[in-house]
Amino acid sequence: MQKKRDLSIEKYNAEAWDKYVEAGIEWTIPVTPEQIEKARKGDWSVTLATVHPVPRDWFPEMKGADVLCLAGGGGQQGPIFAAAGAQVTVLDSSAAQLERDRMVAGRESLNLTTVQGDMRDLSCFEDESFDLVFHPVSNCYVPEVLPIWHESYRVLRPGGILMAGHVQPIQYIFDFAEWGKGRLIVKNKLPYNDLLNASDEELAGYMKDKTALEFSHYLEESIGGQMEAGFVLTGFFEDRQPGDILSDHIPVYFATRALKLVS
Repeated sequence: MQKKRDLSIEKYNAEAWDKYVEAGIEWTIPVTPEQIEKARKGDWSVTLATVHPVPRDWFPEMKGADVLCLAGGGGQQGPIFAAAGAQVTVLDSSAAQLERDRMVAGRESLNLTTVQGDMRDLSCFEDESFDLVFHPVSNCYVPEVLPIWHESYRVLRPGGILMAGHVQPIQYIFDFAEWGKGRLIVKNKLPYNDLLNASDEELAGYMKDKTALEFSHYLEESIGGQMEAGFVLTGFFEDRQPGDILSDHIPVYFATRALKLVS
């Protein structure tokens, strides 16, 4: 158990996502030139979770806005925002995911900056640097979610917006191996932590395959934590995973929009 606790989550999961880029999973596929061209003309949409487009009225005026894509590498949302006229910074722990953003930016002559780092530590950014923090589902890869909300609040200007995607924590009560076989069998207690809850055999398998490790977060942390940091929640929707057995019963993701009030 001690070896599990000593693992550097940021480093391990960054390497796992580098491998996902090699494998070409869905969330590592960059946007196309056609999508960029449409975004330049104002025709664009992005997701925070899976398939539900983020409502356009959630966004500020994008032309000239300073946008931080937080743990949002992969050449997807960042380039779209840049094509829409924003000044975009993408922070991600995965070097390969950031390379996707640089590739699209170079291909499309976009103004986009990449920073490799931990989503929980935004100390490289000054206070009140951004108008929008866009944080697609990714905080399931770190054990602590509250630092994300506090850091996001700090780097946002008054009137700034935090949009975040979240995993519905009920996902983590099920036996993952059985879930993959199409059977929902309750096994785990919450909060779930791969380092502590996975068996030695399961964890060894994750390590061998370089599978990213995950952590559940109570709704009190995911939603209440944003309010504790000073945000006012102004938007919410739920999302499903197409073809997933649990999504036949309940939305497995949700998204929030939170506002940093003007003092």
